Amino acid sequence: MQGRWQGKQKILYGLCAAGLMVSVFLHGCAGGWERDAAEREQQKFGATYMTMNNPYFQDMNAEIEEIVEANGDILIYRDPAQDQEKQNEQIMDMLDEGITGLFLNPVNWETVRPALIACKEARVPVFVIDTNVYDDEYVAFSILSDNYDAGVQCALDMMKKRSRAGIVVIDSPGTKSIDDRVAGFLDTIEGRGEYQVVAWLHGKGELEISMDVMQELLRSGSNAQDFDVVLGGNDPTALGALAALQMNQMQDGILIYGIDGSPDGKVMIKEGYMEGSSAQQPLVIADKAVSMAYDYLDGNEVENLVIVPVTMITRDNIDQFDLAGWQ
Repeated sequence: MQGRWQGKQKILYGLCAAGLMVSVFLHGCAGGWERDAAEREQQKFGATYMTMNNPYFQDMNAEIEEIVEANGDILIYRDPAQDQEKQNEQIMDMLDEGITGLFLNPVNWETVRPALIACKEARVPVFVIDTNVYDDEYVAFSILSDNYDAGVQCALDMMKKRSRAGIVVIDSPGTKSIDDRVAGFLDTIEGRGEYQVVAWLHGKGELEISMDVMQELLRSGSNAQDFDVVLGGNDPTALGALAALQMNQMQDGILIYGIDGSPDGKVMIKEGYMEGSSAQQPLVIADKAVSMAYDYLDGNEVENLVIVPVTMITRDNIDQFDLAGWQ
């Protein structure tokens, strides 16, 4: 076990040396939503994300916190670490702490329902960010990336570069955003027998878990090893697959796709280790979510659903993007 962990450390440090862990520049209050705190009572917002072990959610939360605090308000946030039951409990605790609104990124889009009901009973509006919930009648609004199109874009880029392919899909069951990305990818290649999914792995959207499941596939000796494309449900998933392939010296000739357009992912595209990533805009989502939340609490009408477009970043256009920040 110790040798295995040392191996993980070695490859993770190797990726870090290649530029994986790029510092992220956080811009300040782009939405301009500073309000006169003297005009109203201080409000306390809650926030919870499926995991904080992901720069995407770290930076999204930092942006929300910066804007909320600029308005003289408070943000408290929780990390359920991919555990929906824990997330439900944390939401109950935040309700007890007196939050007046909740920014929610659910672990599981269906089993978050008890927490949604509790928020409704407490008359605390829920603002869904990044991935939707099944029971959307309990939320004030949802603001999401165009997750389906993100998968479509990856498939279209792959089809331009491969006339046929064996594909490994690494998803995260119950995470609706990743489910939609995979659906977009699969719908795009449907009916084309030259593109075959040869293995379907569950990476839970995290680098180390995705690295482990890819390692297991590579060690299995099965025909599923005959692949030349990897679709990761997000950038950490794709980077975990890359780490496993590098540990086995098998990365050459394999197109690896992620979805996020993270600084880490863009560096790997620039360095030639990843082929592409459908880029999200977490800071734009954060800015829009906070502005809509304040509008809602002020009694103004807001849209029920906002979809934020994604952009395909590949080796072909990587020089058009800032490697150190989000889009």
